[in-house]
This record gives sequence, structure tokens and C-alpha cells, in this order.
Amino acid sequence: MAEKNRPDGTGETGRGKQHDAEIRDDDLERRRRELGASLATRLPNRLEGKDDAKPVTGYGQALKLSSEFIAGVVVGAAIGWIIDRLAGTSPWGLIVFLLLGFGAGVLNVMRSAGVVAEFGQGAKPRRDRDDSK
Repeated sequence: MAEKNRPDGTGETGRGKQHDAEIRDDDLERRRRELGASLATRLPNRLEGKDDAKPVTGYGQALKLSSEFIAGVVVGAAIGWIIDRLAGTSPWGLIVFLLLGFGAGVLNVMRSAGVVAEFGQGAKPRRDRDDSK
């Protein structure tokens, strides 16, 4: 058998000895505060209540934008192919919907990149030209 140099109860399975009566709520709260203070000194740049989610990296952003574009083109081509099969308008349905899918893919990429506002979220119209003429 191994030596018993460990703290009481570590490495044991099952219910074992019951230590619940010895632990008090105020003792647990004190230990929790001490742990929080210890962690706060070790991680000073972490803000309280902030999510530690990392921003999207370059590869992640590239994968997201390329999948947005490819999805638009593939869906457009599939719809065009289906229309061609059902209506017998080959190759015009495929050509038209492939172009529409390309446009939708470009618009999706621009929306994901934040260049274009979402539908219904547009800004006020700009007044670049002189209306006094």
C-alpha cells in the first residue's frame, strides 16, 4: 500500500468520512475571497465581468468570409441548375442564378466584414452634392 502522506481524503473514492459538519459557510466564503484575491494578483489585465473570448483571428476571418462567398455562389448555381432541369431553359437559368449568387456572395462578405449595413439598418442618406442649383 502507498504511504498516507496526503491530505485527508485525497485519492479516496466513495463517500468515505463525512467532513460536511466541519465546513461552515463563512469559512468557505473566506476561502473563496482569498482565492479571488490571489487570482486577481496573478491576472491583473483581466477585467471583472468581461468575457475572455478572443477576437476573430486572421485565419478565422478569412475562413468565415470565404465560406460566405462560396455559399452564395453554390446556392445560386444550384437554384439555376434546378430551374434549368424543371423548365428546360438550359443554360440560361444556371447563368442568371450563378450571377445572382455571385452578387449575393459579395454582399454577404461585405456585410460580414462590416462594410455594408444589414438590411433595414442603413444610415441616413448622405448629402454630398449641392442641392441649391
